[in-house]
Amino acid sequence: MSSPLVIISGLSGSGKTVALHALEDLGYYCVDNLPGGLLPELAREVRSQPERYPRVAIGIDARSGPEGLERMPELLDSLPGSRAFRLLFLDTDEKVLVRRFSETRRRHPLSDLGGVEAAIAAERELLAPIRERADWVIDTSESNIHQLRRQVWRAIGVTENESVQSLVLESFAFKRGVPRDVDMVFDARCLPNPHWQPGLRAHTGLEAPVRRYLESHAIVGEFCGDVTTFLRRWLPALAEDQRSLVTVAVGCTGGQHRSVYIVDRIAGVLREEGVRVLVSHRELEQ
Repeated sequence: MSSPLVIISGLSGSGKTVALHALEDLGYYCVDNLPGGLLPELAREVRSQPERYPRVAIGIDARSGPEGLERMPELLDSLPGSRAFRLLFLDTDEKVLVRRFSETRRRHPLSDLGGVEAAIAAERELLAPIRERADWVIDTSESNIHQLRRQVWRAIGVTENESVQSLVLESFAFKRGVPRDVDMVFDARCLPNPHWQPGLRAHTGLEAPVRRYLESHAIVGEFCGDVTTFLRRWLPALAEDQRSLVTVAVGCTGGQHRSVYIVDRIAGVLREEGVRVLVSHRELEQ
């Protein structure tokens, strides 16, 4: 069941910013680090103007301070309506959080309470009542950015009136491994490789020189056409299986040229046909 308002909370360093960006891809208007005291007013605004705010996601976390977190259960209870909002909570193992803060050298919002480990423990305790009310809990301990985005899309992409709401097309490099949590994989390594053409190696499949080269080979167009036809054929069947989101990965050797071009081309065709398509180029986003 969908809700016009999604609240994202969780431990600092667990990936809340990534989750908000993922919801932006789904058409949500996102607000990060909202002071908790403004939550009831924002909820009323969203509810009173559904056409203007059909989907809103807000991030609330320890940056509001211990007092703000302690007030959160009371503020959530004050929101009008039993389905006024849905709550996503991001959790992460303590050792992973310590490593992330060490690697990024970021300051924990509650570091005034002690070292990083003490701050994490205090935050976890403060957030416990919020976690208990969550509609979804995602453990991000072993998730990278791409995996977390897909987890968020799968959790929140479910609506009452749509079955396959979104199709995720992801390009990747086989030499770096096949992405986890994908539904279908297509191998583009059989196609002509721009990597071996003078002057094309430094470009990507999103750039005109590579696109012109690939489009000059009929087999590339045939590959794109076959994959597009396959997806058209099977998306309705997946919808009947109540799949809210389908992830299709296209790989080549380096994830820079062929797979990037194919994903971008197929996404353009399907978008023109009214399919909601989310695109991710794994190697270009590293």
